[in-house]
Amino acid sequence: MISIIGLVTILIIVLLLISGKVSPIVGLVLVPIAGAFIAGFTFEQIGEFFTSGTQSVFSVAVMFIFAILFFGIMQDVGVFDPLINKMISISRGNVIAVAVGTVIIAAIAHLDGSGASTFLITIPALLPLYKKLKMNPYLLLMLVGTSASIMNMVPWAGPLGRTAAVLDMDVTELWRPLIKIQIIGLVLLVVLAVLLGIREKRRIAKLTIAGEGPISADDIVDSPVDVNQNQDSVTQKIVSRPKLYWVNTVLAISVIGVLVWGVIPAGFAFMIGVSIALPINYPNIQDQMSRIKDHAPGALLMATIILAAGSFLGILNGTDMLNSIAKDLVTILPAFIVPYLHIIIGVFGVPFDLLLSTDAYYFALLPIVDQVVTGFGVSSLSAAYAMIIGNIIGTFVSPLSPALWLALGLAGLEMGRHIRYSFMMMWGFSIVLLAIAVAIGVIAI
Repeated sequence: MISIIGLVTILIIVLLLISGKVSPIVGLVLVPIAGAFIAGFTFEQIGEFFTSGTQSVFSVAVMFIFAILFFGIMQDVGVFDPLINKMISISRGNVIAVAVGTVIIAAIAHLDGSGASTFLITIPALLPLYKKLKMNPYLLLMLVGTSASIMNMVPWAGPLGRTAAVLDMDVTELWRPLIKIQIIGLVLLVVLAVLLGIREKRRIAKLTIAGEGPISADDIVDSPVDVNQNQDSVTQKIVSRPKLYWVNTVLAISVIGVLVWGVIPAGFAFMIGVSIALPINYPNIQDQMSRIKDHAPGALLMATIILAAGSFLGILNGTDMLNSIAKDLVTILPAFIVPYLHIIIGVFGVPFDLLLSTDAYYFALLPIVDQVVTGFGVSSLSAAYAMIIGNIIGTFVSPLSPALWLALGLAGLEMGRHIRYSFMMMWGFSIVLLAIAVAIGVIAI
């Protein structure tokens, strides 16, 4: 009976998250409470489950708050702008170089872990160049989306934070084995960009023969594209700090270095980074508060979702629903499939992105898969890595991604055509990356 209640609870949450009719917080908080009441637990017991669950994710929530503040400030002061502008100026006029440059620029732009800011930086900066060279704008969206997805494995982005909350572990510990997957993924994506650039060059050559080809590279304006042209220029001038560029760059590298080193908790590292960045760049207290207020909404939204997820997981664990579901699932599934369930889910991770929101995938599906495969000697980390690597590449091909709709709006493109152009390439890329993770031992079978 407890398994049925648990499955219905998870199913309702998934449907609510997919429908988009309620915020993740509402579904993650109210539905498990109702399920626990139906299962016969008292309000006092549910309160204990809540306390246990939120305590397990508290450090992750703190990390998100200060990570988003820190990288928001770094973007404000212009840490990434010169490098991005230089990449654009170097690659312009050469189709293959533009494709490769797109991958690198998107990876740099996504260092803050925010899909929205990545698209706000890359699309307005690169779209005019793509149009002048007659390059397919859907190639731009696919390369930016895939590059950002690879970088989305950083600990201050959503997927790892959600996974760390589910597994009740430190997010930087979860991230370290994925660093080599990110490096391999970016190298493979550069290779793919070269191949797609060659294909695009041939397509443009055919258009040129037909009299519809691009203008010459000499006709392209030599001045670098302003990566912040989508922002109000006056506001950008006020918050940017070009004279402190190297100070801020050293600070950003130092904070990331401390994260990789793991000597202090991630939340503490970002808290220190914010505390140093604000007075260095904005001595005036009003300016400091203005920067915090600008980035606080995004920081608090992610933190509240993580805390709501902690409540959800605390109740499902406390009521023993997850254990019951896992035990019953083992008896239903064919015996030869169960030990490899995490791999199977990982292989179909990108298609799952079209059906499940990120919250539903990590907060509803991951706990069940984890409970099932750990009973067969597979570590929770292997289960998590399989699901992360298999799914994360599809982040920006899913209509459930708000940031993708922003990108489509910026580029004037259609969701259906983007999915048709990008889906199979991104799915194939994720399967290759998953196979590499298995081959190098990041994922155990």
